[in-house]
Amino acid sequence: MTAATTRPASLDPPTWERRSVQAGEWKITALCDGFLRLDGGAMWGVVPQNIWRQLTPPLEDNTILLAMRPFLVERGDLKLVIELGAGDRWSDKLRQIYHLIPTTNLDETLRACAVAPEEVTHVIASHCHWDHIGAQVIERAGELVPRFANAQHFAPAVEVLMAKEPGHARRGSYRAEDVTPIEEAGLQQTWTGSREIVSGVRVHELGGHSDGVSVITINEDGPGETAIFWADVVPTTHHIQPAYIMAYDIDVVRSFEVRSEWMQRAADEGWIGLFYHDVDHAFGRLSKPGRRFELQPIDGAAW
Repeated sequence: MTAATTRPASLDPPTWERRSVQAGEWKITALCDGFLRLDGGAMWGVVPQNIWRQLTPPLEDNTILLAMRPFLVERGDLKLVIELGAGDRWSDKLRQIYHLIPTTNLDETLRACAVAPEEVTHVIASHCHWDHIGAQVIERAGELVPRFANAQHFAPAVEVLMAKEPGHARRGSYRAEDVTPIEEAGLQQTWTGSREIVSGVRVHELGGHSDGVSVITINEDGPGETAIFWADVVPTTHHIQPAYIMAYDIDVVRSFEVRSEWMQRAADEGWIGLFYHDVDHAFGRLSKPGRRFELQPIDGAAW
């Protein structure tokens, strides 16, 4: 196991710094919508405490720090935002429950990239859990409206349905108010299975973590590098062994199958991984020189 897979995560939120990688003609920049803390045992499932506490040190309440890291994907006039973050529509009570830490937010990091909200052409959500799509809706003049009014929004069909359906076992992971304003504005599009959003950007529905959670590939068939957004299939660079499955996952067997298949493919083909919840590393490449996967962090270019 390399040092990169054993280094502990940060205890405190790091300062955001604009960093990018290139995948073919696509420029990919890691953004930020703050941080949260969730229970370490829930984030690590059956992984023993003596392993995960070294990798992601918890506070006294057993919570570990997690990033909420959207990605800006640009080619010419196309400006895609992958994942959104939790946003700011939270009561003080829920902010405390979820330990939401409002550092640099989505608007600020997009502004630093010289991208205005009206310029965003596409929004892609890997699934519809509140910590991944909450920021796609804002409150304006007492109404909930899309943050990116000119963008087509894409999400797995089953995830949009789950967000609007009350009473199921995972209801606490979804909020109808995160999707209904998008539908009412006529901006919501969905997929089942795999779909190309625009030429060079493809979504692949996998399931496991949630019914429709998907990974997103960029420049999968083109010349140059390929990138993959791991979503909660591989939430941090610490979760790069197939058995390191969150207790939040609804289908552990399915999670193990898809994680094993897709991590092996990414390692074999040298893809650049984009990590949503990792505190310290937005980008990294997997390899498997022996029985275990290893990580090569990629700093990306500062600009």
